[in-house]
Amino acid sequence: MNTTKKIDVSIFLKQIILIMGSVVMVIPFLWMILTSFKTLVETNHIPMIWLPSKFNFDNYFEVLDKLSFGKYYLNTIFITLSITLGQVFICSLAAYSFARLNFPGRNKIFFLLLCVLMIPSQMIIIPQYLLMVGFKWLNTYLALIIPNLPSAYGTFFLRQFFLTLPKELEDSAKIDGCSYFRTYWKIMLPLCSNALIAFTIFTVLWAWNDLLWPLIVTSKDSMRVLPVGIATLCGQYVTDYNLLMAASVMAILPMVVMYIFGQKYFISGIALTGIKA
Repeated sequence: MNTTKKIDVSIFLKQIILIMGSVVMVIPFLWMILTSFKTLVETNHIPMIWLPSKFNFDNYFEVLDKLSFGKYYLNTIFITLSITLGQVFICSLAAYSFARLNFPGRNKIFFLLLCVLMIPSQMIIIPQYLLMVGFKWLNTYLALIIPNLPSAYGTFFLRQFFLTLPKELEDSAKIDGCSYFRTYWKIMLPLCSNALIAFTIFTVLWAWNDLLWPLIVTSKDSMRVLPVGIATLCGQYVTDYNLLMAASVMAILPMVVMYIFGQKYFISGIALTGIKA
């Protein structure tokens, strides 16, 4: 009986801690949504007002009128889809090569790839920008997509999963006369569906929220993505936070919906990163 009570108490304490953590995570999102319905006076009121006096959608309409939000959405969707499809294909192909094929210098090349993970992305921004200038790709979709197609993390992540697949599958494919690419495409890739979906979710989240690189390589309003467009609402001296929060709500809505339907794969993706080589 005492053991049962101890177990129940420990479970209860864990639940309380998890609930408290959830509240801490949810409060900023709740404040953002409520602020998107406030007036500017209510937003700047001290002490802070949680609930707006009247729920209205004027802020949303003002954002749509002030910004080319539809164009930003289309740019973001196109760039996110392009980066995601390209990155998943390139990284899965590289991961399969490192995991299942024997070629000279494989381990050394993979070690160099892992070294890339130790280099902050900010350190290569200037060389990348100079390349974009040399290629005359500034203010084009190529500058926003091509540099983001390779991913050392994605290659490492998928390689770890390819290593867990039985070698007998490849032997059977060779007996049936399958080429390396056909073995990868028809046999190995379908077996990695959970890892691919998890990596796809990670890539979509990163590409959708990327601010720094689009801000550097684009200056035309027609080429802006959602994070850059929303950043223009921040003034040098005064910021209309009610408009900023309304734009943020519209920007994150697709990602929230995606996470709700794909949270199982998102969590499994975090677990898959622990697969040993």
